Amino acid sequence: MSQPKDIPSSPGLMHNNTSLGSISESPSRNALIPNPIITKRTRTMSMLEMAMENPIEHGVIKSFCRVKGHGFIKKDDGEDIFVHVSDIDGEYVPRVGDEVSYRKLQIPPKMEKFQAVHVQITNFTPEVHQRWTSPLTAEEGREGSRPSTPTSPQKTK
Repeated sequence: MSQPKDIPSSPGLMHNNTSLGSISESPSRNALIPNPIITKRTRTMSMLEMAMENPIEHGVIKSFCRVKGHGFIKKDDGEDIFVHVSDIDGEYVPRVGDEVSYRKLQIPPKMEKFQAVHVQITNFTPEVHQRWTSPLTAEEGREGSRPSTPTSPQKTK
């Protein structure tokens, strides 16, 4: 029988070998994933009110991984903005190239960066879109198993 694993309690909780107050590098290289991520479920009423005061903005899905639960929207001004799976409204999983509308919300605790909330797909790409209730496709399963950082190709003998 194996020994039970020691799981840290929330004050010392670790994520990807970094403390919760840090920022993780994203797969898109020039954007950072906020850590901790404030999800729709953990957002306060005052944060919701702040988001609703912000104007609706538009952009295009740059990347989105259903397995990892996040992605990035390329804003009309060319900058990238983080989007969490819990902030996507509607029954379809976004695909790269989908046009979306969203509101910006500052990310605590420093309130220096923003994430997209109330994200709605306004113009779908021609590809077939999966519903959230659909099983993962083979492609989505592979995306979730890829390393976050690129690795050099292995030479075969």
